[in-house]
Amino acid sequence: MQVRLLGPVDVVVDGEPRPVRGLRRKAVLAVLALQAGEVVSTDRLADVVWGQAAPVTAVNTLQSHMSYLRTVLGDKCAILAQAPGYLLDLCGDGTDVQEAERLLAQGTRSAEPAETVRQLRRALSLWRGRPLADVTGVAWLEEQAERLELLRLRVRQALSEARLAAGEHAQLVPELEEMAADHPLDERIHEQLMLALYRSGRQADALAVYHRLRGTLDEELGIGPGQALRDLETAILQQDPALDAPEPAGVPAAPRMPVPAQLPSAVPAFTGRSAELASLDALAGCGPTVMAAATDGQTAPAAMASCAVSGTAGVGKTALAVHWAHRVAGWFPDGQLYINLRGFDPAGTAVDPGQALSGFLDALGVPAARIPANPDTRAGLYRSLLAGKRVLVVLDNAHSADQVRPLLPGSPGCLAIVTSRDQLAGLVATEGARPLPVDLLTTADARELLTRRLGAARVAGEPEAVGDIIAACARLPLALTVAASRAATSPGFPLAAVAAELREAGCVLDPFHGNDHATDVRAVFSWSYRALSTEAARLFRLLGLHPGPDIPVAAAASLAAVPPGQARTMLAELTRAHLLAEPAPGRYALHDLLRAYAGELAHAHDTQDDRHTAVHRVLDHYLHTAHGGAMAMEPFLYQVTVYPPCPGTRAVELASSDAALEWFTSEQAALLAAVQLAARAGLSSHAWRLAWILSTYLLRRGSWDDQATACRAALDAARKAGDLAGQAYMSQRLAAGCAKSGRIAESYPLYHDALRLFDVIGDHASQAIIHGNLGWLAQREQRPSASLSHSLQSLELYRRAGHRAGQAMALKDVGFAHAMLGNHEQAISYNESALAVMRELGERHWEGAVWDSLGYAHHQRGDYAEAIACYERAIALSRDLADRFNEADTLSSLGDVHHSAGDTRAAHQAWGEAMRIFGEIDHPDREKLRAKLRAPVREAVLAGR
Repeated sequence: MQVRLLGPVDVVVDGEPRPVRGLRRKAVLAVLALQAGEVVSTDRLADVVWGQAAPVTAVNTLQSHMSYLRTVLGDKCAILAQAPGYLLDLCGDGTDVQEAERLLAQGTRSAEPAETVRQLRRALSLWRGRPLADVTGVAWLEEQAERLELLRLRVRQALSEARLAAGEHAQLVPELEEMAADHPLDERIHEQLMLALYRSGRQADALAVYHRLRGTLDEELGIGPGQALRDLETAILQQDPALDAPEPAGVPAAPRMPVPAQLPSAVPAFTGRSAELASLDALAGCGPTVMAAATDGQTAPAAMASCAVSGTAGVGKTALAVHWAHRVAGWFPDGQLYINLRGFDPAGTAVDPGQALSGFLDALGVPAARIPANPDTRAGLYRSLLAGKRVLVVLDNAHSADQVRPLLPGSPGCLAIVTSRDQLAGLVATEGARPLPVDLLTTADARELLTRRLGAARVAGEPEAVGDIIAACARLPLALTVAASRAATSPGFPLAAVAAELREAGCVLDPFHGNDHATDVRAVFSWSYRALSTEAARLFRLLGLHPGPDIPVAAAASLAAVPPGQARTMLAELTRAHLLAEPAPGRYALHDLLRAYAGELAHAHDTQDDRHTAVHRVLDHYLHTAHGGAMAMEPFLYQVTVYPPCPGTRAVELASSDAALEWFTSEQAALLAAVQLAARAGLSSHAWRLAWILSTYLLRRGSWDDQATACRAALDAARKAGDLAGQAYMSQRLAAGCAKSGRIAESYPLYHDALRLFDVIGDHASQAIIHGNLGWLAQREQRPSASLSHSLQSLELYRRAGHRAGQAMALKDVGFAHAMLGNHEQAISYNESALAVMRELGERHWEGAVWDSLGYAHHQRGDYAEAIACYERAIALSRDLADRFNEADTLSSLGDVHHSAGDTRAAHQAWGEAMRIFGEIDHPDREKLRAKLRAPVREAVLAGR
């Protein structure tokens, strides 16, 4: 028996198709089949099948449909009635979707090309047209049809990959050309088509495909092809033997995790460093003979090593590490990881090791929700993923050995290259890192660098001027590179003119870090700066005031008080002048020396008022964008007053909760730095408002330390400014962070300080929030009478403030307290009232808390099925909102009710999942759950709420 969805909806029984009559019946069957093995609630079925037009008799109608579908399926047990809805119970490949997914997985795992192709052809044959073709008009099912079309595309791409591996490139070309026409922006399809054409002896046609796609991407999206396609074009141009069709010995097994390739672009015109390169080769156990072997496709011997590349700023540590990493990338087939740790960032925004680990785990395919919050656990997962792998890790611009240690792999075969201005003596002493000091270029290598960038004839024609440029740049690679760029962009200028500019600049940039070298780098930067337009020069200066590690276009536009389009033009000018880098599309970063130089220029050329106003604008950008994002995430959250932004501020509109969550994630480092900048600049109102808003995101994610750091800095700033409102809000937010992270004793004095301050300023709604928080703490401490008292005070204060969503939350809290006191009917009544208000307001963000409270009330009265249904709804809402703490907390409660119902297996599953999440966000409730999982039945019940 099988339900078929990859075409018109029908059923196959004993090999014979059976039609399903009626649109609604087909829709019901499709919804159940798409969630086969899972209970689908009657509410969910009614919502999908009828939407807003659900009849009053929807439940009875669904029962009738289920009876009909059981008859079509020929098995009364195929559809089970199971609270709160129905479950489709089919064995094996109960749907053609499940069969297709199984065949795709089996095919991609097979090591035999013929078997891979056979499995994938069989999977592709399951599509009989457009999926769910005869249930159009049902919105959710139309979305699922799109998903199943994407599944078909995945199968086709995997089949093309397998056929390429099997040597069927010539036969594939027509099919891939058709796929490329249907999917003009799909880079993977175009990559396969280019490879098929190249292997068919059509090199020119393969390159034409690349150029056509590049034009389409630029015209449609304003972007270029990805790294994989650019590398393929290069390989085709070079007729790389690695592109030749493989021997028909079999298709390699699919990798178990992504193969990261994070190295920055290869350094152009890299010069010299032969001794350093030889040292790195020796460290990896890869001498010249191994280099030759690697060219033939062999890999180097396994090695367990790390190297500390040290030297002054601008001496070329990064260039050396990246150049060598590109040269030996083939020796590390499991990938190359790279991060700029910003150890000597002038703004003091060095990358936290935990943040770096998150980036590496993401590159290794770990979903964001699975990345542990505890730094030690995160490091352990990182080392576990690298165990048995050959991965190169480049840790650039490290500040100290402590910053680096958690990022070192522990597996033989991996190698870490660390660059730093510090000698990292601790890393050498305790971790056995090989020290590799990097000095200035020799005069000969400096001349070779200029020759490669400017041409042999031009350098040979003015040997004296070349000598002067080398002397003025002190053989520092960074300075030489900027000088060469200046000369290259002015080919009509004699090199003597460039040398004269360097001599006559008159100012000397202080030594980069300490007094190692006297180098005239400021002079080199100065003429690049003087070549800028007036507008771009002003933006460059102001960028030195920005707090974050990089800056998006809207923030840059706010700094300069210009429209985003004009800011983008100026940023492009700065990038062309090598005064700015664009590490990711639309995000720009200054080298730390250039940031220092820009800051010096701002203090020299812009008035204090101009600098203060620019900082005010960029803080307004982050404040108003974050405020809009927080309101999208929690629209009924009681909000502080946010004053209108300075003229020229460009805030980003975040229209949805998902968009807000994505923005907060990408801007977290900049927002945290913005709080610190506002506090230092005396803008206390910005500091505490930013910290208050940012806390909404940080507390959801379980980022306890970041939240506490931001709130403490903002609280200090508010105290210095005598800002009572700021002190009140920050005390409340700090208390909330302490309470949620399990530091309950620390939260009480902060809550009472906040309550006192809010009483002084007459803020009833905020007092209501705090009484709600104190009631929640009393719940967790098993003090139901105190919880009820605080909850009733909260309800009364919300009523005085006219805050209806807050009243709903307070009704929920009152209901929970009554459930704890054994007043189950009152508890359910209060919670249902809360739910009615929230639904009237359209407030789904807080609805999960009500379902959690209802679940507890039903559990206490012994209605386990209803309690389970309520808890599952609460968990689903928490997951939608990425609210990790409440997801874990409700999972723990779900385990309790399963245990009470006698379902030990389900209880342990829920408790185990809750314990995992609490562990990832470093919450002490993890230990309570560990005790439940270890305790006998009676003890487990006593350990519950």
